[in-house]
Amino acid sequence: MIIPATLSAQNETGSLQGTILTSDGKPAQGVSVQLLNSPYGASTQQNGKYLLKAKPGNYTVQYKALGSVSHQEEVTISAGKVSTRPDVVLEVTSVQLKDVVVTGQYAPQSLKNSVYMVRNITAEQIRLRNPAKVQDVLVDQLGIRFTNDLTLGTSDITLMGVSGQRVKILLDGVPLLDRGDTRESLNQVDINTIDHIELVEGPMSVSYGSDALGGVINLITKKGTGGESLRATARIQEETAGKQYKAFDGSGIHMENVGLNWEHKGWQLSGNFTRNNFDGARLGWMPKDQYLGNGVVGYRTNKWHVWYRLDGTDETLRNDGPVNVETNVRIDQHFLTNRWMHQLQGEWQLNDKLSFNGAASYTDYSRRTQTSSLNVLTGDRRLTLGPGEQDKAVFDTKFFRGTAQYKVSDKVSLQPGFEVNLTGSSGARILGTPAINDYAFFISSEILVGRALSLRPGARFTKNSVYDAPPVIPSLNAKIKLTSDLDLRLAYARGYRSPALRELYFNFFDASHSIRGNENLKAEHSNSFNGSFAWRAITIGDVSIRSTAGGFYNQFDNLITTGYDPADPSVMTYINIDKYKTTGGTFENTISYRNLDAKIGFSYTGVYNRLQEDDNSLPGFTWYPEVNSNLMYHFKGIKTDVSLFYKYNGKLPAYELRTVEGVTSIHLAQRAAFHTADLTVNKFISRNISIGGGVRNLFNVTYVNNTSTDVGGAHSTGGPVPIWYGRSYFLGLTFQYSKY
Repeated sequence: MIIPATLSAQNETGSLQGTILTSDGKPAQGVSVQLLNSPYGASTQQNGKYLLKAKPGNYTVQYKALGSVSHQEEVTISAGKVSTRPDVVLEVTSVQLKDVVVTGQYAPQSLKNSVYMVRNITAEQIRLRNPAKVQDVLVDQLGIRFTNDLTLGTSDITLMGVSGQRVKILLDGVPLLDRGDTRESLNQVDINTIDHIELVEGPMSVSYGSDALGGVINLITKKGTGGESLRATARIQEETAGKQYKAFDGSGIHMENVGLNWEHKGWQLSGNFTRNNFDGARLGWMPKDQYLGNGVVGYRTNKWHVWYRLDGTDETLRNDGPVNVETNVRIDQHFLTNRWMHQLQGEWQLNDKLSFNGAASYTDYSRRTQTSSLNVLTGDRRLTLGPGEQDKAVFDTKFFRGTAQYKVSDKVSLQPGFEVNLTGSSGARILGTPAINDYAFFISSEILVGRALSLRPGARFTKNSVYDAPPVIPSLNAKIKLTSDLDLRLAYARGYRSPALRELYFNFFDASHSIRGNENLKAEHSNSFNGSFAWRAITIGDVSIRSTAGGFYNQFDNLITTGYDPADPSVMTYINIDKYKTTGGTFENTISYRNLDAKIGFSYTGVYNRLQEDDNSLPGFTWYPEVNSNLMYHFKGIKTDVSLFYKYNGKLPAYELRTVEGVTSIHLAQRAAFHTADLTVNKFISRNISIGGGVRNLFNVTYVNNTSTDVGGAHSTGGPVPIWYGRSYFLGLTFQYSKY
C-alpha cells in the first residue's frame, strides 16, 4: 500500500511519482521520500514505486533509507499535474531497507511492532553469502548448530539446545515434511528462490501446532512486485571440496540456476530450475546429485491474491564401496529421494477491518535405498538381495490452514483459525500403513493497552487421532514500550508434540544403524518462558546502533530421544525422558558507520544434566558459549562488497555413565570447541552482471574430537565428529535482467 503524506485542507494539489532501485537493479521497498522543510512524504512500495501529493511549489526531495547513501534533487510540483521523476538508484549496503516480518503476524508489519522477537536474515545478507544451500546461511547464527550423519548423508539442526522435530521448518508458512527425526528438508529447498529467512525462538505451538516447541524457521520465497515486470536470472557457481576440485562435475560443488518471472495485469508466472551437485567422496563425504525445480502461477487484485506453487526435488546420494581386490566387485548403496510439494494459498482483504488467509498443501515424499554390486572390470551391475538392501519408504501429508483477521477497534484485533494435518506412511521397514491426523482450532487477540503495552493472548484446541492432546494449549506475549528507543518483550507458551510416525513405527537396520520404533511412546509437553530487551537503532552522526538482549527457559516432560532398548542392548529405540530443560541468553549488536556494517553477538546455553538427580554434587546444567561476528564493507565507488562471517562454537559438555572393569562412574565428556569463518567478495560489473567469490571455512575445520565413550555406531557421540570437509574456495557469476 502506498503511504501518502498527511495533507492540510487545500483546494488543489499536485503529485510526484517515480521508482527507486538498489544498486543491483532491484526495486527498493520502504525508502523514505521526503520533501524537505515540509510535512509531505511517502514510502516506496514493493515494486520500488512511490506517489507523493503536495501543494504546488518548488521543493528539495530527499530519498533515504537505513544503510544507504541518501540522494537529493530539486523538483517542481504543479497544481493538478503528476510529475514523473527518472529512476533513482540508491547505493545500499547490507542493512535491510525495512525490517518487515510475517511469521506469527496477523499481517506483514515492522519488526519493532511485533510482539515476537524475530530474527531476520535479509535478502542482501543471503546474497553476500553466495550460498549453495540453506545451511550455508544459518551456520553462523547464534544458538544454531548442525550435526552431520556421513552414513546417511543428512544433517540436523539444533536451535537453542532443542533439536530435530521440535524445530518447525516452514516454506512460506507451510510446514515441510521430513521422514525422520532430523530436519533434512532444510537442504532440499532451492536457496536461489529464498528472499529472506525469519527465525522465532521459543514455542509457537498456538500458531503453528506440533513440532514448534523449540522455535520456527520460516523460509520466505521471492514474490512478485505487484506491477508490470519481466525478470530473468541465471547463476553459476563452482566451489572446491577442500583441496579437491574438478570443473563442473566430480569433486567439489557445482551449481547452476535459471529463473524467469513475468507479471502482467495482475497475473504472475514464474519458474526456477537448479542443479546442485556435490562430491566430497575423497574426504569421506557422500556425493550428492540434486535437481530442484519450482513454478508459480498467481493472480492479484487490490482486494485479493491467490497463487499456486509447485516445488520438486530429485536427489541421489551415492555411497560407493571399496573394490574387492580378489573379485573386482564393489558394493554400492544409493539413496534416491523424490519430493513433490504442492501449495495453494490465498489472501482476501474484504475491507479495512476484515481479511482472510488460507493455505492448502500436499506433499509426496519418498526415499528409496538401492544396493547393487558392480564388477569394475566388466561393468556388470546387479541388485543385491540382503535384508534392507532394497527398500522404499513413502510419506505424504495433507495440510489445510485458514485464518481470519478482524480489527474490532484501533486497540483490539482478533485472529481465529483452524488447521488440519493428515500424515501417512508406508514401506518395508514401516509397520503397516500408519497415519496420524491432527485437527486444531486456535484463536488469539492483539490488544493495545494505552500507548506502551501490547498483549497477545492465545489458545489452541487440538484433536489427535493417536494421542490425547491437552484440552487447551495457551500462550501469552507482551510487548512493553519502555522508551521511544527501548522495548521489552515477555512471553509464556505451553508446548505439545505427538510422536512422529518414524518414532512410532519405523524399523531401520543396516550395517551402521540398528533402530527400532516404539509404539508405546508418550507425547511431549513443555512450558517455555522468553524475554528480551530491544534497543532500537539510534543515530549519532554517521553511526547507527541496535542491540538486543534476551533470555529463555524451556522445561520438557516426556522428551523423546534415542536410547538403548532394555530388551536388546544392541538395538537403539526411541524412549521418553521424564525431565529435560534448556536455558540461556543472547546478546546481539548491530553497528552501522557509513559503508561499514558490523554485527557481534554472544550466547550462553545450558542443557539439563539428568545425572544430577543421582549425584547432587554435579551441576544442574552443562553450559556452552557461542560468539559470532559479521563485518560487511561496501566500496560504493567500485560497487564492491567485502564480507567476513565468523562464529566460535564453544565446548559442548555432557555428563555420562562410564563402566570400566565392571565399575560404573559418572564421566564428563566434551566435544571440542572450533571456529568457522567465511570471507566473500561481491562486485557488480554492470547493472545486470555481478561476480562473487571467496573462501569458506577459513580455519580448515574437518573433524572435532568428542571424549564420550559412546563410539563405534552411526549415531554414536564419541570420537571424531564431522563438521566440514575443509577449507574451500568458490567463484560465481550472476546475471539478472529486469524490466518494469
